[in-house]
Amino acid sequence: MAFFPKLPTYLFLFLVGFGAHQATAQRQIFTHDDTLRGSITPERAWWDLTFYRLRVDVNIEDSTLRGQNEVQYRVLTPHQTLQIDLQRPLKITKITQDGQPLKFKRDGDAFFVELTKKQETGKREAIVVFYEGRPHVAKRPPWDGGFTWKYDSRTDLFAATSCQELGASAWWPCKDHMYDECDSMSFSATLPVPYMAVANGRLRYVSKDYNRQRTFEWFVKNPINNYGVNLNMGSYVHWSEVYQGEKGPLDMDFYCLPENVEKAKVQFKQAHLMMKAFEHWFGPYPFYEDGYKLVEVPYLGMEHQSSVTYGNGFQNGYLGRDLSGTGWGLKWDFIIVHESGHEWFANNITYRDIADMWIHESFTNYSESLFTEYHYGKEAGAAYVLGCRKLIRNDKPIIGTYHVNSKGSGDMYYKGGNILHTIRQLVNDDEKWRQVLRGLNKTFYHQTVTSQQIEDFMSQQTGIDLSKVFDQYLRDARLPALEYKFENNQMAYRWTNCVPGFDMPIRCKMAGKKWQLLYPSTNWKTTPQKNKIAPEIDVHFYVQPLAVAKTGS
Repeated sequence: MAFFPKLPTYLFLFLVGFGAHQATAQRQIFTHDDTLRGSITPERAWWDLTFYRLRVDVNIEDSTLRGQNEVQYRVLTPHQTLQIDLQRPLKITKITQDGQPLKFKRDGDAFFVELTKKQETGKREAIVVFYEGRPHVAKRPPWDGGFTWKYDSRTDLFAATSCQELGASAWWPCKDHMYDECDSMSFSATLPVPYMAVANGRLRYVSKDYNRQRTFEWFVKNPINNYGVNLNMGSYVHWSEVYQGEKGPLDMDFYCLPENVEKAKVQFKQAHLMMKAFEHWFGPYPFYEDGYKLVEVPYLGMEHQSSVTYGNGFQNGYLGRDLSGTGWGLKWDFIIVHESGHEWFANNITYRDIADMWIHESFTNYSESLFTEYHYGKEAGAAYVLGCRKLIRNDKPIIGTYHVNSKGSGDMYYKGGNILHTIRQLVNDDEKWRQVLRGLNKTFYHQTVTSQQIEDFMSQQTGIDLSKVFDQYLRDARLPALEYKFENNQMAYRWTNCVPGFDMPIRCKMAGKKWQLLYPSTNWKTTPQKNKIAPEIDVHFYVQPLAVAKTGS
């Protein structure tokens, strides 16, 4: 999702409900609906999604939608039943192929379509799904997704979608699993004059005023994940600029309500600072063909591809607060920086299964530190990521349960950022580290990936076997501890509270004199040391405080 902090609710849950959360975290029960949503079912696996042509009519009087989606696909293996998804209370009214109606059966939020035309390997086909109804209204967006309907200070409509965890099928019919992205997409929205519909990609067409209605057609040239598709509606003021980026001129467009123009024109200048920092660290912005947009919405914000949404009150920090407690988080606007960071990690590199959501959130949390470092120096960036440690819970593994649409611990944000900061210490070469980050975005450009792919790539490119590091920090909730003791003019040391075989090197100041790398394992190792001065662990490694071995251990 966009970000984890839900202060002050988050702090309340942490302080009051932490024990109960630990007791129930591993007892989650998954349903048939979870499997239909979260797995690559046989009815999904046989066809490759290629294109969506989505059309939506918005009735603002009763908050309902009526629309259709042409789903184009390529046949991988012949099959005659196809799964499409649309969540209650919306309903599908008709499905056709080549103009002929098809039979379909609903199973929860999944629809199984019986195709009459013979499906042949390699052929390109399409179905058209017609639907209508009142979509789920978000109770606390973006964490509880759906539609957000609001009226601005002039009582005009102000509405937007957000649906990462809930799923795009909360408001339009689609193949609602992250493993398969459309190669490109057309999206048309019809709504009353004078409102504007802002979506992903580039605006291709605006119809003339017909019966006090206008249609806005947007086109996305690049692959896009389902939750990255969004619709924003309001009496927007629009302006644009051109940024000279790594790949040449990049169109940057900005949308806000009329009463916020002056504030937005000042605050949104940070988008240029963001782009400069992230192109340095991660490589070229991944969607030059579709441009970059920053759009005001009636909720906090979200990483919709090429259409980043914003609701941070035109102020620095996270709703005016510094999450790190260091002061550095008040130097920049959290939503502009964080949500835009997702253009590289979420929209360019996308998880195949939400269990691997850390790929989005850990790297993007760390991007906040890298932004700070780029503009304010390495010490400032490090101070920011270390300051966020107080928000880590170490409650359960960061990787969730596969194939049931289940994410892992919210620690994927702040702990995730500190994991990457720790790995950077192992690399100990800033330029090499930057090339690893840029290499990720080049190697997995516009792809959906697994955690294992990212882990293997980082081990290969750093030249360090990081497998046990990832097992410890992603698949285990415990924080490793370096245990030591003195005997016979030697210091003995080992890792405890860790997975079997954990062997991460760590930088320590030995005998109070100099920093050096130790190479502990889960078995005792020794190093000569006559004095009994305890080693000092480099604070940039995210581990427990140093532990004195118990007598006899």
